Amino acid sequence: MMANFLAQFQIIKSACDHLIVAVEDVSDLWPIVKNGFEERLPFKRACLNNKTRNPVFVENLPAEFILTTDSRLRSRFPQEQTLFWFREPYATVVLVTCEHHRLVRIWRYVSPCHHGHMDLDEFKTILKPRLKLIVQNEEREWFIVFVSKAHPNNDQATKLAKKVYAKLEVDFSSKKRERCCKLDIHGTEASFWEDLELKIMESIRNTLDKRLQFYEDEIRKLGEQRFLPVWNFCNFFILKESLAFMFEIAHLHDDSLREYDELELCYLETVKMVGKQKDFGGTDRGDDQAALLNPGNKPLTQIIQDDSFREFEFRQYLFACQTKLLFKLNRPFEVASRGYSFIISFSKALGLHENILPFCMREVWVITACLALINATSSHCNEIVGPDIEKEFYRLQGDLYSLCRAKFMRLAYIIGYGTNMERSPLNSASLSMLPWPKPAVWPTVPPDASSEVLEKEKIILQANPRMKHFGIQRKPLPLEPSLLLREANRRRASLSAGNVFEMFDGSGVDVSLRGSPSSKIHAISMSRTNSSPGIESSTDRPMRLSEIYVAAENALKQTISNPDLLKSLSSLDEFEQKYLELTKGAADNYHHSWWKRHGVVLDGEIASVCYKHNNFDLAAKSYEKICALYAGEGWEDLLAEVLPNLAECQKILNDQAGYLSSCVRLLSLDKGLFLTKERQAVQLEVVRLAHSEMKHPVPLDVSSLITFSGNPGPPLELCDGDPGTLCVTVWSGFPDDITLESLSLTLIATYSADEGSKAIRSSTAIILKPGRNSITLSLPPQKPGSYVLGVLTGQIGHLRFRSHSFSKGGPADSDDFMSYEKPTRPILKVSKPRPLVDLAGAASSALLMNEPQWVGIIVRPISYSLKGAVLHIDTGPGLEIEKSHAIEMERYGDEDLPAVTEESNQFTLQGGGIELPGWASNATSVLWVPVRAVSDRIARGTFLVIPQKQSVVDGMRTIALKLEFGVAHNQIFERTIAVHFTDPFHVSTRLADKCNDGTLLLQWLFQVILHSQVKATLTIYDSWLDLQHGFHHIGKGDSRPTSGFFPLVVCPTSRAGILFSICSRSTDAGDETEKLQQDSILNIRYAIAGDRANGAHIPVAVGSPGPEDLIFRSSLVLQRPVLDPCLAVGFLPLPSSGLRVGQLVPMKWRIERLKDFQDNTVSKKDDEVLYEVNANSENWMIAGRKRGHVLLPTQQGSRIIISILCLPLVAGFVRPPQLGLPNVTEANISCNPAGPHLICVLPPPLSSSFCLPA
Repeated sequence: MMANFLAQFQIIKSACDHLIVAVEDVSDLWPIVKNGFEERLPFKRACLNNKTRNPVFVENLPAEFILTTDSRLRSRFPQEQTLFWFREPYATVVLVTCEHHRLVRIWRYVSPCHHGHMDLDEFKTILKPRLKLIVQNEEREWFIVFVSKAHPNNDQATKLAKKVYAKLEVDFSSKKRERCCKLDIHGTEASFWEDLELKIMESIRNTLDKRLQFYEDEIRKLGEQRFLPVWNFCNFFILKESLAFMFEIAHLHDDSLREYDELELCYLETVKMVGKQKDFGGTDRGDDQAALLNPGNKPLTQIIQDDSFREFEFRQYLFACQTKLLFKLNRPFEVASRGYSFIISFSKALGLHENILPFCMREVWVITACLALINATSSHCNEIVGPDIEKEFYRLQGDLYSLCRAKFMRLAYIIGYGTNMERSPLNSASLSMLPWPKPAVWPTVPPDASSEVLEKEKIILQANPRMKHFGIQRKPLPLEPSLLLREANRRRASLSAGNVFEMFDGSGVDVSLRGSPSSKIHAISMSRTNSSPGIESSTDRPMRLSEIYVAAENALKQTISNPDLLKSLSSLDEFEQKYLELTKGAADNYHHSWWKRHGVVLDGEIASVCYKHNNFDLAAKSYEKICALYAGEGWEDLLAEVLPNLAECQKILNDQAGYLSSCVRLLSLDKGLFLTKERQAVQLEVVRLAHSEMKHPVPLDVSSLITFSGNPGPPLELCDGDPGTLCVTVWSGFPDDITLESLSLTLIATYSADEGSKAIRSSTAIILKPGRNSITLSLPPQKPGSYVLGVLTGQIGHLRFRSHSFSKGGPADSDDFMSYEKPTRPILKVSKPRPLVDLAGAASSALLMNEPQWVGIIVRPISYSLKGAVLHIDTGPGLEIEKSHAIEMERYGDEDLPAVTEESNQFTLQGGGIELPGWASNATSVLWVPVRAVSDRIARGTFLVIPQKQSVVDGMRTIALKLEFGVAHNQIFERTIAVHFTDPFHVSTRLADKCNDGTLLLQWLFQVILHSQVKATLTIYDSWLDLQHGFHHIGKGDSRPTSGFFPLVVCPTSRAGILFSICSRSTDAGDETEKLQQDSILNIRYAIAGDRANGAHIPVAVGSPGPEDLIFRSSLVLQRPVLDPCLAVGFLPLPSSGLRVGQLVPMKWRIERLKDFQDNTVSKKDDEVLYEVNANSENWMIAGRKRGHVLLPTQQGSRIIISILCLPLVAGFVRPPQLGLPNVTEANISCNPAGPHLICVLPPPLSSSFCLPA
């Protein structure tokens, strides 16, 4: 059987680590060329075929040249040769030359004249047959190296060498393959060495392919017999590993690794086969130390068992071979990954055979395996390429450290160090799920261990759980899956598994207590009946906990062969040192990996050790990290375990700010995590510090404890400038009432980044009760915008606090409902400046001048209450309020409003203003104010031919209104309204007819036309005309009109005419000038009927019970007519070419003196005439002087032409410019020829400057 060669196979394998190239030295040339050949080793770059026949480039391929006469290449048995075929030569180099000394001696004997050189016949008869004999083995890959010793100066020898080499090529080379190359001793070319390497690589490649095919065939044959009874795994193993080793020495490490992987899978299938199970192994001394990196830990001959191998040693051997290849491939990450998986799976296998293995063999082996892998892979971490792979590598390192740490803590707990372990969530999670060792029989206490048992008893009795800060009592977390006392006694050979009372000396201790494991242990240790540990050693009595510790410790000393591990468990100090080393290793690697949170959690375990040794600074830093992690993840249960420790460290370090922050965080945790008295103790600590003198007071963030929100419902809506009252809901997480000396809340504008935040403050101290509190804050006027809650700040004693957390405002029954989401719903909306009220006049038409009239002021609130508003009224010049009459107020429009009492309609001015009644706060109302517009100007009539020219300012009066309204009269609306006052009539006159009776007296029918200027009906009862000097009435002489159709009713905006018959009479020249300066007075007695809401109306009754007739007076200017004009103005014709926009055109007028003026009214100089050109500026541009004086001689018939350049601006029919003589009345001017009313202006001509060629 091939298994018989197993020992020899191991020896050969350990001695062979490179390829062999055989050298067949036919002509004793090796000593000459040896150095040159060996300098080429190792081969720098080789191309070989892998198992799938794909080319693979190999660098630095090791090889060795060995002569065929060497004893290492002696012939072997055929079966032995196939088993160890990996050490057979992969190529054969045949060295020949044309100067063979041994042949020369033969040739000299045959032919004495021979000089050491063979001819071609000798080559054919002697050298060629021998070469044929050498290369006839078909399994051998060979080629011939012809070595030429001919000196370059020896032509005969050179020619002979060339002939012999040519003959060699003909006889041994073919078109498919070149098998010859030439080496010139005296002039070696670089191309020869390249050719040599190529031929060697070709031979090695062909040999590998042949041997691979052979191994595959053999392995396939054995694989087909795997489920047959004749199956022998050792035979399969030797063939498979021979192939793997051949790949390894050829540096095809990937293929070699694949072979070992397949070998492992095959072995695991064999182990699971029914009837193939063998001894597991692992019972030898030293087996507790993992051999994952040492394939030669045990010879295979020691672990062979029948036709297979023991699982314990063989699986580690296979993994060690894989690890060696992975390191050669520079894959430390894969070593760690495979190693971790292997440790987990192999640990399960150890658990299945734990009853036959030494005590705690499983835990010890896992610890040594993890440490070995960590040490081996850490030294290769620089070979990792890529940041992602590097982080994953560190994660695996952390996992290995964590696994080793958990197993190490399990061993320490078994020997009694559990009381010194921190019962943290991490340790509890790791150890409570880790099963106890399951030996067939639990170790017993050695006879001479009474002192050790007593020492363990003292440790148990002195162990007291540390009380947390603030008197917090937490249920200790378990560090064991079940009670160790029960588990150990259950595995004693003399006790039954289910008799619980026997385990406790029959003392009746209630083991079903639901308390902590530490309390159970304490109760059990105190329940023994005899206190002397050395007497009660009977196996029938259950072991006490101290005895279990001592027994386990002594058993571990027998199991553990690693001195460092034994030392780590020898004392509490050594255990703690190793514990810190493993914890720091895991934490550091996790910090460099993706799993940084695991590193933070492990920092917490380091912090507990630092705290134990009074290194509070380092402990606080680590506790802060882990608290931040737990808080960020929302793991409040875990945070409740660590946060009291952080608070205690901060208090010892006098870190008041951190200590207060930790207290707040403790109070903000779920109420069910702490007792009420514990939370009250924390609050008392906060209040004590707040009212004490703090060295460095800093604002305290209570966002997790105090939250706030606006009340449910729509936001508070205010107008610009209005104050208000803001209601805010504040949730307090304090367990008791707490007094806030001050409280302020900031409002943040949602759409204005420049405004910043505005604070509103409470004026009094506020007491917050636990849960929900409603707080009312005075709100000063804010700028327009939408506001949300910002930050809540306040003060407790000397301590300032702030909160920026918001609550949703849950239902009424959930007072403690809190949420930390920022609200999007605004709490306050301040509208932009808008009209809140409108003040306007009730009537738009004119009122009567100099008569008491009602002025209506409409007060219209615009979605705003005018409750308590005060309206101030101030009249302008020429207008006064009739204070003897009350101001009236009434509804405006047809709004559905409650009835108004009579008393509320009458008001009097108080300090220039009146307060609006309540019914008018939300309704539109009108205020009637009695006023009188005072004017001493008498109306003047105009001629009908001259249009009426009225100034906008004439009759205009103003009333300044100021309305103060709002909550605190903070809103002010001011407006000045204009009220138009006018006379009831506008008087115009014309001559209806004129006649001359042949005397100097002229007679006229003088018509007075009355134009109504008010929106009211006017009734004329009487009229008379007081004429000026120079005129008198014809007829009765009572100054009454000729027609007396009175009363005469004049409707609004209508006209009425009255005829007077008058005549003129001659007066002296001296008196005429004086008398012409007096006016005629027209008197009208009338009455008015109108509505004050529309305009003019009956005057306000002031002192008289009924209405009275009104008198209207107007002055009329009567002039004697001028019958003959003095000047003639004529418009000269325009150019015949027409007018165009943008072209200058001269406008000409001719002035001719018809006769001399009778009076000196034109100018101080009779020969000067003032002219003025008037034109519409939108249609014309005047290029000359628009106004000036021209000389016109005083002689009758004198003429002058005025020419002005004008520029038309628009096209179409437009009115031309007009020439006027301002100092000459129209009666003295005759237009001859008259100017045109409209002229045609053509568009501008087309311009070619903007045309583009096609």
